[in-house]
Amino acid sequence: MNNSLVFRDPTDSGLLERLLRKNIQEGEEGLMLAVLADAVEYFQKYVLAEDEKGKKLFQEEEEWILEKNSDWLFSFENICEALRLEPNYIRQGLLSWKEAQRKFHSKAVNNHNRRRCYGRKTA
Repeated sequence: MNNSLVFRDPTDSGLLERLLRKNIQEGEEGLMLAVLADAVEYFQKYVLAEDEKGKKLFQEEEEWILEKNSDWLFSFENICEALRLEPNYIRQGLLSWKEAQRKFHSKAVNNHNRRRCYGRKTA
């Protein structure tokens, strides 16, 4: 059995589901996977948050993902390594995803405001 994971997109939502289907749902690896899955979920859910609670949740997850020098057992780096994931690859994918979401949102807001300025009805 090949224990290595091959995937193209580190923000692939199916990645965590595929990991969950593996036989690592018990013990330390299962807990690590749950921590990683929760962090990615909150990172993605609150990336565009405008309320203080959402912004704080996003910031906490982003800081955890970006931390590189932690000896803590449940650090992002240690969890990725224990699950045989490349932490820098996952990190870069999440950061690229974040930037794409923010650019798309910014563009959508600008287009909405532009339509309002010119008196066009918006849907």
